[in-house]
Amino acid sequence: MQVFKKFSLFFCLMCLTACSSSKVISDKGGVTDFNTDISEINISEKSSFRVGVLLPLTGAASKHGAGLKNASMLAVEDINNPNIVLQYYDTQSTPSGARIAAENAIRQGAKVIIGPLMSTEVQAIANETIYQGVPVVAFSTSQEVLQPTVYTLGLLIEEQVDRIVSYAVAQNRNRLALLLPDNSTGNAVAKAAVKSAKKNNISITVIGYYPPASSDFSTIIKQMTNYEQRHAEVLRIKAELESKVQNGDTNAAAELKQIETKEGIGDVGFDMILIPESGAKLTSAISMFAYYDAGFPDVLFLGTSVWETGKFNNESVMHQSLFPTISRSYSGYFAGKYYQIFGEKPSSLYSFAYDAIALSNELSKKQDEDLNPVITNPDGYVGINGAFRFFEDGTNQHSLDVIEIRSSGNIVADAASKRFEDNGETIKLPSISATDIDVAPKIFGKDEKSAQIAIYGEIIPDKNSENENLE
Repeated sequence: MQVFKKFSLFFCLMCLTACSSSKVISDKGGVTDFNTDISEINISEKSSFRVGVLLPLTGAASKHGAGLKNASMLAVEDINNPNIVLQYYDTQSTPSGARIAAENAIRQGAKVIIGPLMSTEVQAIANETIYQGVPVVAFSTSQEVLQPTVYTLGLLIEEQVDRIVSYAVAQNRNRLALLLPDNSTGNAVAKAAVKSAKKNNISITVIGYYPPASSDFSTIIKQMTNYEQRHAEVLRIKAELESKVQNGDTNAAAELKQIETKEGIGDVGFDMILIPESGAKLTSAISMFAYYDAGFPDVLFLGTSVWETGKFNNESVMHQSLFPTISRSYSGYFAGKYYQIFGEKPSSLYSFAYDAIALSNELSKKQDEDLNPVITNPDGYVGINGAFRFFEDGTNQHSLDVIEIRSSGNIVADAASKRFEDNGETIKLPSISATDIDVAPKIFGKDEKSAQIAIYGEIIPDKNSENENLE
């Protein structure tokens, strides 16, 4: 596994200790000049390894583009490889802008393209880059636009969902529920969860959908937690205990006191629930589950990396909840240097640009070869974001931490692996088919057949009726 070296003695020692037998990427320090105007690029120097960096420097996503560019400049300064030349091209935050940018980058001799950011931009450049044989390392988080030679460093939904679900299963949880926005994000999470459930041999029992703009979860969570039946049961038990108390039963009085604030009693049908939401909407949803007596420890709340942007330590209903994040083993160096130079804290997105340029440095040593086998080296790489690697279909794997929310501050419940010990086949999620489902999950907030088609691509067959026909 190759390591992207960070240029302070302490940092270097950390990297070399973590991967003592690994090849180190870059061994120089200093500053490299930048060419941001393609009209001034001198392409006569054959030894140069030219990297086309496609970013939204204007338009709707320009703030992200500027941050990614800043991070790439930090990386090339640390690498200080005089043979690497970064060529920046503005995608203008549009597919057409990205296509023109890619054409210019290839015409100006780029051996690899870093970026673009958005899935529509990646889709717009793919045909040309594949035809010209120039690999792409994008930042998109959409798996649908990836294919051989078109890779992404972005954190994909599938690996997030599988990491957090697999960890929860290891904690003896085996019945998963999903609370999802009724949109493409919700469908992507549902598909990933179904694959992870199949891999981990567990069941998805309940799926609840809500309008993406809604912040009122009372109705959908009532349905998901089987509130009416569980509430009726608690009322029955209270009435029975009250009758015993009137007859002088002191034990009944103690039991009644224990359940006097309960809204429901009985199994909710799941012991963990995944909610890919953030901010006030997330805390509102989890609070509603707790109100209906479906809180921790009976139910373990799971999230995606979007939870990382929130501050939930003062929210007692969220304590012990879990979510995955990119490993922060080496991020302090990057965040500190970025703040020192640019005067602001970097988004976690920007660190991907640093690792992409450091990867380009490794590729520059193989520029006369086919770069794709280098990119898809199963040993992977270690960078600012910990261990990562690419697969031939364009997807990737990051080594993710599992974070637990506590009142005193978030802790790492399960640390990311320092290196990859296999060829990647063991982490690949299985394909899904409606015919594989023995018991269909209960669907709330959306037409059941529509939900099944969105998740499985087809309607789950009714196996009970099939068995009846066989008889």
